[in-house]
Amino acid sequence: MGLFGNKEKKIIEELHKKNENHCKEISKEIADLLDDLKTDYDENQEVVQEFSNFVEELKTKLSPEDAVKLIDFSSRLNKVKRCAKKGVEAMRELARDQRKMSSETRMEYEEYFYMK
Repeated sequence: MGLFGNKEKKIIEELHKKNENHCKEISKEIADLLDDLKTDYDENQEVVQEFSNFVEELKTKLSPEDAVKLIDFSSRLNKVKRCAKKGVEAMRELARDQRKMSSETRMEYEEYFYMK
């Protein structure tokens, strides 16, 4: 005789379906957000380098104080770029971890549901 009766199996199966639907929705949302974030990052990836080149051209034409301010601003812009890149990488890891967790959860449901 199995561990679960028909009533329990039905409840577990309903939970499994509900959980799988939630996981699919979350996976789709994460994938969409990752695509949007990656697209925005890729579109703007060259801006910092272009700005750095522009700063190099301008700094000789500015007063020393203004040149320092501009170089400082360029440095902070590089930090923003690194932060954006880390955000894309973090979202990619989140998507991977969520897919892995969903797969493991699905296997656990199936393991318990089909136990004899």
